[in-house]
Parts: sequence; C-alpha cells; structure tokens
Amino acid sequence: MILICTFFAIGALATSAGAIGAYYYVQPSLQSAEAIRDIPLEVPLRIFSRDGYLISEIGERRRIPVSYEDIPEHVIQAFIAAEDRRFFQHSGIDYRGVLRAIIRMAKTGNASGGGGSTLTQQLARDYFLTREQTLSRKLKEAFLALKIEQEFTKKQILALFLNKMFFGQRAHGVAAASKVFFNKDLADINVAEAATLAGILPAPSRYNPVSSAKNAKVRRRYVLKRMLTLEYINEKVYQEAIKFPLESQLHGAAIELNAPFVAEMVR
Repeated sequence: MILICTFFAIGALATSAGAIGAYYYVQPSLQSAEAIRDIPLEVPLRIFSRDGYLISEIGERRRIPVSYEDIPEHVIQAFIAAEDRRFFQHSGIDYRGVLRAIIRMAKTGNASGGGGSTLTQQLARDYFLTREQTLSRKLKEAFLALKIEQEFTKKQILALFLNKMFFGQRAHGVAAASKVFFNKDLADINVAEAATLAGILPAPSRYNPVSSAKNAKVRRRYVLKRMLTLEYINEKVYQEAIKFPLESQLHGAAIELNAPFVAEMVR
C-alpha cells in the first residue's frame, strides 16, 4: 500500500511540475482572456428604409447576436451533448483529452485526430489561435481556457461560443445558422433542428444539411442519442426527432423592399 501511495504521489508531483513548466513555456505568448470583451463580433451592415423595411444586407459574414436568455434550453442541451457533456462541471479543460493529445503528439509528431477540446477550449482557439495541429497550440488553448473560465461565467461562455462559431454558408453563430438552414428564428427551431445545427460544428462542409443531407442526418442521430443518454430528452421525443424530416435549404436575408440603387449608394 505504501508503495502504491508513493507511486501516485510521485506521478502527481511529476504532472504538476510538467504543467508548471508548460505554462511558463507558453505564458509569454498568451493573450488576456479579458481581451474577448474588446473583440467585437463582426455583423453585416443592414440597410433599412425610413419605414423600417430591410433593403439590403452587406457583409461576408451572417451573424445575429443573441443573449444566453434568448437561447432555447434544448438548443443549449444539443450543443453540450454533442461537444462537451461535462461543460458545467469542468474548469475549462478535459484533462484526459489533453493527455491523449500529448501522447499522440509524442508518438506521431502531430496532435490531429481529436484532443477532447472543451467548449471553452474551442472558444479560446477561435478567438486567439489558429487550427495548426501542434503541441504548442494545444497548450496555449488549454491555458487560455482556464483563463476564460476564471474571467467569465458558464452562461457567458456558452453565449460567446454560440455567437462565435462557424456553421458554414457564411453563417457565424447559431441564430444565423438557424436562419440560413431553416429560415427560422432561433426560438422557433425544434429538437431535431437543434441537433442538426449542433452536429454541423466538427465539420461544416461534411455535415452541411443542404449539400450533405445524408451525413447531416447520421450526425443528427448521434447528437440526439447523446441527448437521450444524458436525459435531456425522453424516448418519445428521441423517436419523434429521429423521424423528423431533414428539410433544409439555403436562405438569404429576407429583403422586404427592392431598392438596389439605394443599397449601392450606402455601400
């Protein structure tokens, strides 16, 4: 027993020393988590008539910022089930996932293949880092995630994440994705549609419900199964959702007044 305790004590000390060393290695290049507050979300320019009708929408990115309170519970649950089931329990890092990535990096020379990144780590990457598959980037992502968790509440992190992430087809943020793929306000999408959107994130082209409907349906079923396992939905809702038709087409901005000359003048 003493030998076993000694072994684990040595392992814990070695792990702590390694973490401290890794932090000091990447610390000089780490951004401040507070900087997120100063980085505005890029939204398109919307041009309205004097009567309030939409004439044009200008911009490369479609985004409709929403607050946490305006995001339906089943939408939040779909993303947590798909991406980070322990989101409300962890402090920003899935330590087992990070360890897997480090071991993979040591064995193969790259960290591809998935590293168990939490929602907070993904947020850190999308705000501050690139997608290069290197150990240095994974370490920065992990330490930035810890900083973000200290600076923001879980609700704030979720809102930032769901407003920031890219869903393909110029849609940035879940509210814009709801409009682009289903032509619905976020408050109006059902469980099946929420699972479809949550399923897009790992690979927006591969799981695009318009151009890759078969893949999107398989991914939707996976997300719904996770929601069932986590008891976010019951068996009845699950069965109804997997049978719900996956009907999606691309929707642009709902132009209410045709005045291209005015729009071009503003541009």
